[in-house]
Amino acid sequence: MSISDKDKKPLIILTGPTAVGKTDLSIKLAKKINGEIISADSMQVYRTMDIGTAKVTKEEMDGIPHHLIDIMEPDEEFNIYKFKKFTCDSIDKIYSNSHMPIIAGGTGFYIQSVLYDIEFDESEVLSDFRIEKEEYAKKYGADALHDELRKVDPVSADAIHPNNVKRVIRALEYFAQNGKPISEHNKEQSQNGSPYNFMYFVLTTERDNLYKRIDKRVDIMLENGLVDEVKRLHEKYHNPELLSMQGIGYKEIIEYLDGKLTLSEATDLLKKNTRHFAKRQLTWFRREKNVTWIDKDKFFDDNEILDYMYSLCTQKGII
Repeated sequence: MSISDKDKKPLIILTGPTAVGKTDLSIKLAKKINGEIISADSMQVYRTMDIGTAKVTKEEMDGIPHHLIDIMEPDEEFNIYKFKKFTCDSIDKIYSNSHMPIIAGGTGFYIQSVLYDIEFDESEVLSDFRIEKEEYAKKYGADALHDELRKVDPVSADAIHPNNVKRVIRALEYFAQNGKPISEHNKEQSQNGSPYNFMYFVLTTERDNLYKRIDKRVDIMLENGLVDEVKRLHEKYHNPELLSMQGIGYKEIIEYLDGKLTLSEATDLLKKNTRHFAKRQLTWFRREKNVTWIDKDKFFDDNEILDYMYSLCTQKGII
C-alpha cells in the first residue's frame, strides 16, 4: 500500500541558477513559515571562503538558522555522500524543532539525492582508474577529460563543471564499473518516488537580466576583496588542485595570481564561466520532474512570490 503525499514528512526546495535571488527569498520564506534553511551549495560548506561563494552573512540570515554552511576546511573534500548524510541529519533536527526544512541552493544533483533518497557508496580509495584519469587531466587538461564524460554520460556532463575533475572522474569510474551512466542510475532511483511531501520551486528570470545580475555580482565580489580572499587561501594551501580551489571564482583568480591572466582577463573569464554554470543549472532543472517554475519577471516583488509559494504549499498540505 503506497503512502499518500499528505502522510509523508514535508519538505520545501527553493532552487534556480546562480545569482537569481534564492538567498533573499529563502530567508523571507523561512520567516513566513517558521522554517530553517539547509544550504544546497557545494562551496558554502567551506570556512573562510566567503566572498567567492557569495555566502550568506549572519546579518542576512536575520535570525533564521542555516545548516551546511562553514562546516568544513578548504582542504577537505565535500561530496554528494556527505551532503546527503549531513542534510538528512539536519532535516531530522529541524523536524525535532517543529520547524519546516527548506533546502535552498543551486546544486541540483545534490538536491536530487535527498529528494529521492538515492543511495551512494562512500569510496575514497584511489583506484588505478582514478589515478590514470587524474594523470590524463594533468596532461591534456580538464576540458579533454570532461569531453570523455560527455561521450558516455551527457546528462552528468551538463551537471558537472569541467573544473570539478574529481566529480568528472567519479562519473567516468561509475560508467566503467557498471556499464551505464551514473545519471541513469539516479534517474532509475528517482522513479521510486520521494519519501517527502514536497514542493520543488525553481526561481528564474529572463536570460539577459540573469546575466546582468551575474556580472554585477562578480563586480561586487571584486570590490569586496575577492582577490585578497583567494590570495590568502592560495598562500595557505599551495594547492590549486583542491576541490575547493577548483570552484568558480577561485580558479580564475588563482590564474591571475600565478601570472597566467591579467585581472581584467580573469574577471571576464569568471563572468563567462558563471554564465555557463547558470546555463547548465537551468538545463538540469528542466530535466527534473515535479518542479514548479517561478518566473520572477511575472511578479511585482518578492512578497507576491511568497504569497504564491505559500498558497501552493497550503494546497498540497505541506504547511
